[in-house]
Amino acid sequence: MNNNIREERKKLGLRQEDLANALNVTRQTINAIENNKYNPTLELAMRLARLFNSTVEELFILDD
Repeated sequence: MNNNIREERKKLGLRQEDLANALNVTRQTINAIENNKYNPTLELAMRLARLFNSTVEELFILDD
């Protein structure tokens, strides 16, 4: 699964640490998500979507 988290974060001018603090997770978690090494829980995916005023489907792309 790929995602657009890095692009959305940069649009808002946030650092990984800023995003992590807003979501109450570690910077390492954000880094792993952005590098497609960790798929977030449904709750975290929904919180990311809400923060970016987006949908889960727009942020995360399933590989075929």
